[in-house]
Amino acid sequence: MKPINYDQISDEDLVRRVVDGYSEEFSFVYDRYSHKVYSRCLSFAKGSSTAQDLTHDIFIKAFINLSKFNYDSRFSTWLYSITYNYCIDFVKQLSRVAISSEEEVPEIPESDDNKNQEELLKIEAHQLQLVLDMLHPKDKAILLMKYQDSMSIKEIQEALDLNESAVKMRIKRARAKTVEFYNQYIKS
Repeated sequence: MKPINYDQISDEDLVRRVVDGYSEEFSFVYDRYSHKVYSRCLSFAKGSSTAQDLTHDIFIKAFINLSKFNYDSRFSTWLYSITYNYCIDFVKQLSRVAISSEEEVPEIPESDDNKNQEELLKIEAHQLQLVLDMLHPKDKAILLMKYQDSMSIKEIQEALDLNESAVKMRIKRARAKTVEFYNQYIKS
């Protein structure tokens, strides 16, 4: 039997192998994604040790639930969904604030959204991080998915289990809040 080259095996095939009983091969999944998951956790946590703990917990959760991965989407999308949801829950526990995801917000006109997107892209990285830390965890997560992870609308839909129009509206609202917070608290 020819040895497996783990650098060339797809994520999905590797997951199948782990589910089929080769659980020790999950370490290759960890090696592929731990840095990316850690960096996402670091954007929600206030320190590297907390981000490391979150990363560890996320991989345990992923391993336990690996048999639930349905192969309809990419493995990375599934893992990032777990990551963002876990980080959002972590932030909510920290703040102990009841968060309503279905708040009534007026429709944002396309011209305003285009302006917000242009302004958002002009904000310096260190200032943007300050503003992102002020945002609701769900707003922060969707912006990170869109701009940091370059996820498509479809991938964000799958990760958050939302329809296309809901994803687009949440991105618009998050951009608007980011620009508003920047103008109100950072830009002087």
